[in-house]
Amino acid sequence: MERKYVLFDLDGTLTDPGEGITRSVQYALNAFGIREPDRKKLYPFIGPPLGESFMKYYGFSEEKAAETIVRYREYFSEKGIFENRVYEGIPRMLKRLKDSGKTLLVATSKPDEFAVRILKHFDLYQYFDFVGGASMDEVRVKKSEVIVYTLQHENIVCTDQAIMVGDREHDVRGAGENGMDCVGVLFGYGSRAELEEAGAFWIAETVEDLEKYLLSC
Repeated sequence: MERKYVLFDLDGTLTDPGEGITRSVQYALNAFGIREPDRKKLYPFIGPPLGESFMKYYGFSEEKAAETIVRYREYFSEKGIFENRVYEGIPRMLKRLKDSGKTLLVATSKPDEFAVRILKHFDLYQYFDFVGGASMDEVRVKKSEVIVYTLQHENIVCTDQAIMVGDREHDVRGAGENGMDCVGVLFGYGSRAELEEAGAFWIAETVEDLEKYLLSC
């Protein structure tokens, strides 16, 4: 069946947000007396829900993780949001997919208002029919929940017509929980092993590989 709908993750799939996210995490941790000078150690924060990561990597309680997210957003909303770059080849790929008749959507664990600001800043918003993200109150935050929200908004019932694209296991598992296949990408922050273990339907090493695959399916 033709994959008419393509859902894209944002961080690590359309853009490389490494600098902005890790600096925002550093800022948030500093507020609680935790110093982490090596931003590479914070790369695991790119992709998954923030609260989940603060609890997993720093042993925070749910309440403390929520407080830390508030601190994170203080930096991110003003500076970190634009400490970001579009992966080479993404604009061309999106244009070609749109011109081919595909309906392009975003499904990200980043709050939707931040996602929209980023996409507009980098002139990518024009390619998407809808941007589905997490809610600022953290009620909708898991990737599976964001995907449901996006599918429902577009009245997509037959998930065989849709495919997810992302760079982390959360994208793959979230798609699977909604009866969808997921294409994993290796130019983001997830490894081949992570994506394969999660059950990725196909793996693209480069943006060019991804473009060819999506145009053919």
